[in-house]
Amino acid sequence: MELDRAAARTQGRTLNTIFFGGGTPSLMDPDTVGDLIQAAQTHWQLANDAEITLEANPTSVEAGKFRAFADTGVNRISMGVQSLYDKDLKALGRLHSAAEARAAFDIAKSQFDRVSFDLIYARQTQSPEDWRMELREALAMSVDHLSLYQLTIEPGTRFGDLYARGRLRDLPSDDAGAEMYDITQELCEAAGMPAYEISNHAKKGAESRHNQIYWRYGDYVGIGPGAHGRVTISGQKIATTTDLLPETWLTATETDVGATKDAEIISGEDQATEYLMMSLRLAEGSYLSRYEGLSNSRLNPQALQNQQEMGFLVQEGDCIRATSEGRKILNSVLKELLV
Repeated sequence: MELDRAAARTQGRTLNTIFFGGGTPSLMDPDTVGDLIQAAQTHWQLANDAEITLEANPTSVEAGKFRAFADTGVNRISMGVQSLYDKDLKALGRLHSAAEARAAFDIAKSQFDRVSFDLIYARQTQSPEDWRMELREALAMSVDHLSLYQLTIEPGTRFGDLYARGRLRDLPSDDAGAEMYDITQELCEAAGMPAYEISNHAKKGAESRHNQIYWRYGDYVGIGPGAHGRVTISGQKIATTTDLLPETWLTATETDVGATKDAEIISGEDQATEYLMMSLRLAEGSYLSRYEGLSNSRLNPQALQNQQEMGFLVQEGDCIRATSEGRKILNSVLKELLV
């Protein structure tokens, strides 16, 4: 029913990607995934080369369903590996072992042309050389896409609570974390997998097309508990949201208004800000003309010049890009640009 409602608002558009994410979608029955893909095809024109991704935990139970998922039309798997070492997986609260992750990856490679997995670095007790060795192991697995995230401590999360209680010790220093970031760029570049986005590396043609829609500030429909969307209707960009609790969401789908709510109409100025914050994460950068078209104003010329003189931005015609140094402090760069 939610797909019906979303399709009614976006008739005539082409569906380029489908992404099953959030929670653990690989626990779903493959028939359910297949039904959802078929329902989407009835509502929108599915692109001939549509990317259909499913997030999966690297356990033997979920890997056992990979062939069935492939049969439904899923053509890309994104696996939450996080570490290749058992002691670190335990510290991260993961239930799978390193051996399970490697076995699941091998199964995925046999069933799908495109397989991605993620790793977290700057973990407890991890040194730059530890990370260099682990990343080399990951690259040797013949992967074509890696999401490589530095561990961050945020309030309200499990790690945030542990840190606040003094139970998250032996974290690498800021300098060590920066060195690990540099190691990431060095090794991935050498392996032909440069960063096309701050935390994402891929061989040419293996980039996540779905996530590029977010970073390029395109339109996407969010279906399911806790899903967010951005859709342009009658020239207005609308932010949509749904309730986080599955039971509440499911009950709302059966009402006349449905579970997806229009949270706000995004102003041109806010659209421009969101566009810059997302697109400047990409190696391809941001286009000043698009920013100006959305906001009806220009970026502060002096701030733009200052960031270039300090080596954090480069400009080529209409395009601005963060340099390798600028990507390390992108939040600070954006703060200066958006004053």
